[in-house]
Amino acid sequence: MIGQTLGHYRILDKVAAGGMGVVYRARDEQLEREVALKVLPSGALSDDTARRHFRKEAMALAKLNHPNIETIYEFGSQDGTDFLVMEYVPGKTLADRLAGGRLPEKEIIALGMQIAAALEEAHERGIVHRDLKPANIAISAMGSKDIGLWPGQAAPARRRRYYRCLNRLTSRRGHSPVYAARAA
Repeated sequence: MIGQTLGHYRILDKVAAGGMGVVYRARDEQLEREVALKVLPSGALSDDTARRHFRKEAMALAKLNHPNIETIYEFGSQDGTDFLVMEYVPGKTLADRLAGGRLPEKEIIALGMQIAAALEEAHERGIVHRDLKPANIAISAMGSKDIGLWPGQAAPARRRRYYRCLNRLTSRRGHSPVYAARAA
């Protein structure tokens, strides 16, 4: 797909691949910026009902506005190829960083706080991330961005109160978010 165009996005290179699709770095030719373009697996949206459901979830995710959550720009389809266009976050994933060895405690706490804040925002809007893992968290010079939250991996929030108090527990007790979650 490299060199091809979907909508007004020219695909530059492959960033990642997984069971939920392939992510490419692309160039938005209208706004002259880099974006992440996720091409869904063939047949993922096999009928109009699935496509409507996916679009509804994409619209819910597009309403999220948080510095630690990747912004969704567009959901599109061209010649039978369904795709999602998101903010491009240059840098490494948390999985890449962890492969290099232990992270300093201060960085672990800072990343944990950012991840907890992003999850809290999503849960406040009724969205639960069902595939949170180090490979789905990008770390840029600006901090962490959740890059795995996309339609098909989101579910309605059921435990909002638990997550809403996570930041309060963390700041009150001085523990990392993981420890604070166990302490709750």
